[in-house]
Amino acid sequence: MSTYIRTTETGFQLPVLFYPTGALAPVISQQTVEIHYGKHFNTYVENLNKCIAETEYEGMTLREIVKQAPKGPLLNNAGQVLNHSLYFEQFTPYPPASNRPTGNLKEFIHFDFGNFDILKKKMEDAAASLFGSGWVWLAQEESGKLTIVNCPNGENPIQQYMTPLYGIDVWEHAYYLDYQNRRAEHVKKLWDIVDWEMVESRLNI
Repeated sequence: MSTYIRTTETGFQLPVLFYPTGALAPVISQQTVEIHYGKHFNTYVENLNKCIAETEYEGMTLREIVKQAPKGPLLNNAGQVLNHSLYFEQFTPYPPASNRPTGNLKEFIHFDFGNFDILKKKMEDAAASLFGSGWVWLAQEESGKLTIVNCPNGENPIQQYMTPLYGIDVWEHAYYLDYQNRRAEHVKKLWDIVDWEMVESRLNI
């Protein structure tokens, strides 16, 4: 999970990417990363800081805000800061050393879905069928079971007491410059840049 530097002057800050903005191409172009990360994500951070200024939320962690905030601008921006933090952290430069889960994550996936290919198909179908803007998450329930969760707009599985593991952003700004209306193609190609060690590190074992 990305660490957000907090000061009394600036609040939450945009985290530094783990890779150059062009490192995810051809799956996600440099232009898309620069706009998505540098403009959309940064705007959510700026708006969140405005929303929490001089309120009861000012001293809370990001996850506490997402869990407690009512629906509206505060939750929209806090949720998107959390979502994008997890999103940009979960990728690795193309081509990756490995594009399949291993270790504990592989065991969890096989136990709850049968195999990795079944999980992929279920997530791809969920992303294709999610109407409008939002996120599709591979998440872990409190019981330890893995599940797929559709979250509209900027919501996150932690609001349902789940742990987000891998997220697919289906807002158009995440893919439209590269894929136009071909959301399904974009979702399929994302598997080629997933950092599965990062995703596994989010598991509760």
